[in-house]
Amino acid sequence: MTATIALVDDDRNILTSVSIALQAEGFLTRLYSDGEAALKALTDNPPDLAIFDIKMPKMDGLELLRRLREKSRLPVIFLTSKDDELDEALGLAMGADDYIAKPFSQRLLIARIRAILRRTEPATPGTEDEAAAQGPLERGRLVMDPARHRVSWDGKPVTLTVTEFLILETLAQRPGIVKTRNQLMDAAYQDDIYVDDRTIDSHIKRVRRKFREADPAFDSIETLYGAGYRFSEE
Repeated sequence: MTATIALVDDDRNILTSVSIALQAEGFLTRLYSDGEAALKALTDNPPDLAIFDIKMPKMDGLELLRRLREKSRLPVIFLTSKDDELDEALGLAMGADDYIAKPFSQRLLIARIRAILRRTEPATPGTEDEAAAQGPLERGRLVMDPARHRVSWDGKPVTLTVTEFLILETLAQRPGIVKTRNQLMDAAYQDDIYVDDRTIDSHIKRVRRKFREADPAFDSIETLYGAGYRFSEE
């Protein structure tokens, strides 16, 4: 089935060039020049993935994502400027799945899109049965159900994005074992896609924040400075 990608950017040149590149790769595209125009369309008739510019008139990408997340878990990639580190961190904290800094390689963008779509596509009957047969992953108060993409802590549900789920699952599979940032990148970005350390650190901070909403004393993801992260089973 052909995937549909929504592009939201006030720069017509970017909308045109990215749309042409995506269509050449077999994707369908929908184009919006501002957040206000996009919001209703994204919720009423959602695409498979959306790409937002952060800095737009009327409604910027961060506000668009905040309002979208009230109703939808649609995968979102942010386009940012290189000096927008704060906006990148805010976007990830609010539930963006990835970000790419301008100027960017269209080849890299397409690779990121394909990686995210593969992680969010419904399981085939065979893979779904296999995942269900493996059963939930239980580590103390943490329960992860890969077949249903569900997570709970001490019986309380915790909502994670696909990227967050994969990072946490990698840590929880071997409690006490340190995972480097590169290992976590490999788990979350499975197509030899490079992301810098800040992206992994931002995902970890976001996962911690979500668990602390369920349990303010949550401290099971430990930072080993200069080494990486590990999950501590209580």
